[in-house]
Amino acid sequence: MAFGQNPLYRESKGPEVVELQLRLAGFYGTVWDGDFGPATEYQVMAFQREYMGMAKPTGMVEADTFEALERFASEFSIDFTKLRCNCGQCEGFGQKRFKGAYRPDKPEIEAFHRYEYPGIHKAILHTFRAVQFHALKAGYGLPFFTCGYRCWINNQKRNRTSTNHMGKALDCDLPMNPGDTKKDDINRCDAVRGILVEKSNFQIGWGAKNKKALEPSNIAPSWIHMDVRSYAPEYLEDKYFVKRIDELDG
Repeated sequence: MAFGQNPLYRESKGPEVVELQLRLAGFYGTVWDGDFGPATEYQVMAFQREYMGMAKPTGMVEADTFEALERFASEFSIDFTKLRCNCGQCEGFGQKRFKGAYRPDKPEIEAFHRYEYPGIHKAILHTFRAVQFHALKAGYGLPFFTCGYRCWINNQKRNRTSTNHMGKALDCDLPMNPGDTKKDDINRCDAVRGILVEKSNFQIGWGAKNKKALEPSNIAPSWIHMDVRSYAPEYLEDKYFVKRIDELDG
């Protein structure tokens, strides 16, 4: 059954609900478990209220909401050329190396998982679309990518050990205005982080499981880093990582 062919509503289940939960990852957001419960209904209502302008959101996904989801994806498209690793040796999104391997002398948790995931996670890409929407609506301009995929070759060239950018993370920034200082940029990033905690259900840091994370401002003062490293393995399966726009929106 193709996404968009049949209505979705409370108690719907299956892969179409998974797709809906991923597409709405930046509107509050929940786990992509294929079970249309109260949290998914809240996502739908947030999208209907904030993007579609519905005064009385229904929480049901019928033809008009499916059409709005397609329009939203078209309006906030993703340029994958800006996300590709620039190491010059992988093909842009790693080589699927080191699955199940962890950094030496570190706990065996996702933060130290050395796996080069095969693309960027769908949830973080769809969330970036919502970041653009929320930032524009708040008057901060259109966010743009500053960092996408970084494989181990890239890390070794730059003496880095972080695994976040092997498909689980994106960095972005906001446009500067004439005469702006770095302090203005820092303040703007802080303000947008606050919006994302409210509108997209992000946490600051990585304390809670199965929740999108933002690096705190003492780590990322003048950019916005978002990742999905706090999710359980079932939400980080290879099928959720994509390399092309048709894989994301198909």
